[in-house]
Amino acid sequence: MPYRAPAQAPSQPPSGLERRARLALRRGSLRVEARIDLHGMYQAEAHAALVGFLMRARAAGHAHVLVVTGKGGPSFDDAFSERGVLRRSVPHWLRAPDLRGVVIGFEEAARHHGGSGALYVRLRRR
Repeated sequence: MPYRAPAQAPSQPPSGLERRARLALRRGSLRVEARIDLHGMYQAEAHAALVGFLMRARAAGHAHVLVVTGKGGPSFDDAFSERGVLRRSVPHWLRAPDLRGVVIGFEEAARHHGGSGALYVRLRRR
């Protein structure tokens, strides 16, 4: 049988959080070390803000951060505009190859942290 090298962690797409960390964040025994609120931003602006935030948080040694996307509300300015664009886009951005070296995993936050309008993100150590 031929030798297969183990897959490198940064090349794997992020998964959810470890069970212990998820429960601790939800209970408040593990604190969110930094947070960013992307409400009201355009996609390009939000993407740049998210990447910069994650890089700074990782450089600061943070392990668990909160990304608030909002749940998306009714749009009164344009009948054809999409609702919850950032809520749908941020998970794709977190799985993208340019953030695989930074993000280990993520999942929906507890209700007191924003519920479906926010994500806990686990960062890789420097």
